Amino acid sequence: MRRSHILVGLTFCSIIFLSVQLYFLSNVVGRKDSEVNTNNKKNMKQQAYENIKTFLATCNSHKIPVVLIDPLVLASIVNVSEKLSEKTCRFLCTGDRLTTFGAINNNWGPEWQDIVSEMTKKGFSTTMFTTRDPRLVTVDSVSSPSVPAHVLLQRQDHTIHLVIFYERPGNYLWHAPTRWRRRSPQTGEIRLKFGDSAGAYDKMEIVGVTIDNIAMLVPRNPSVFLSQIPHSKFLECNHKRAKDFYAKYPRDSTPEAVLFRKEARDVLTRGKIVLDQLGVRFWMSSGTCLGWFRQCDIIPYGMDVDLGIWIKDYNPKLIAWFKMSGFHLEHLFGKVSDSFQLSFVYGSVKLDLFFFYEEADHMWNGGTQAKTGGKFKYYFPKFTLCWTEFLELKIQIPCETRDYIEANYGKNWFEPVKKWDWKKSPPNVVKIGQWNKDELDDVIQMFDVH
Repeated sequence: MRRSHILVGLTFCSIIFLSVQLYFLSNVVGRKDSEVNTNNKKNMKQQAYENIKTFLATCNSHKIPVVLIDPLVLASIVNVSEKLSEKTCRFLCTGDRLTTFGAINNNWGPEWQDIVSEMTKKGFSTTMFTTRDPRLVTVDSVSSPSVPAHVLLQRQDHTIHLVIFYERPGNYLWHAPTRWRRRSPQTGEIRLKFGDSAGAYDKMEIVGVTIDNIAMLVPRNPSVFLSQIPHSKFLECNHKRAKDFYAKYPRDSTPEAVLFRKEARDVLTRGKIVLDQLGVRFWMSSGTCLGWFRQCDIIPYGMDVDLGIWIKDYNPKLIAWFKMSGFHLEHLFGKVSDSFQLSFVYGSVKLDLFFFYEEADHMWNGGTQAKTGGKFKYYFPKFTLCWTEFLELKIQIPCETRDYIEANYGKNWFEPVKKWDWKKSPPNVVKIGQWNKDELDDVIQMFDVH
């Protein structure tokens, strides 16, 4: 009996002792950990501020302009009406361990090596990634020189990422991809905000501002730049594939083919201008897309230019704007709610606008046979849009290009096919019936273009 009382007492004392330990750990040690974390955040923010200040001062001393393009910082200043310089470290000290700037390669010269050396002397570890010169993409990789693509400047636990933009013939800015990753003991993996893929952006006007008492350059319209980031992915035309194609099927250099390529590029350029002015997204489709994917060129025997447009982006002003730009409407098939298609003519070249409809697991566009009123559907796997450069134009194509091409042309897309029946040849075409007789006047409209 006495022994059991002793055991109960010891157990009770142990419980009290453990409770005291738990209280101490949660309230004293926990409070200290919280204070340490808070101090670490403050130190990290201050470190970021000092790193940015040092970097910009170094660039300014060498007269090299860099532009703040960090999405987090730009988003924080978009709707700010008061002066950006009133509060120290209000905008730049976001707590992010990565801050991004951009530089145009026109301003990249020997001075940059001096900047990198100076930053190294100031305690930064530096890493530079290179890429093939994008202005020489048609040159064999062996002879194409490497140029700077991304520069990383790290001091303590904060990194400055400098993205090198190149001006390309399509009058836009391009940056290369990079797969850099860094693991931080505090936050795990840190990824770059630019570089998961190559990117294309409209040229931007820049202005000088003062943010958190540091003078710097930013895009004049940050909102426009920010809106481009999610849709900036760029795909380069495969020039090796094009070279292989022309080695097997020599390029048609007859006067007729040369003239058609010239006129087709003109039609593509004029169509792009109209659609861009209307703010209508579009992409190269059908034979025009195949020409880009297979041979980085216009297919001369196609005799038309093909563009795709989401039906949800259709603008009722579209026909009138094309007419004002010198195009003649040749036919209108279908209706906006079903199988809509427009064909214009400029000079001797036809421009087909195919409108795409989105379903739960696929996309489709419609076709109409004028003579019979037959209805057809062309089925495509779902796709997204990427930028590319084609004939010195910045223009969009389906990112999943091979899937898109194979849906429309099958696995043998590499082989030229000059006899093509749009009702039977595509593997993705299905006849789905006929238009109702009482609809025919509205869904089949033909116009004299002469």
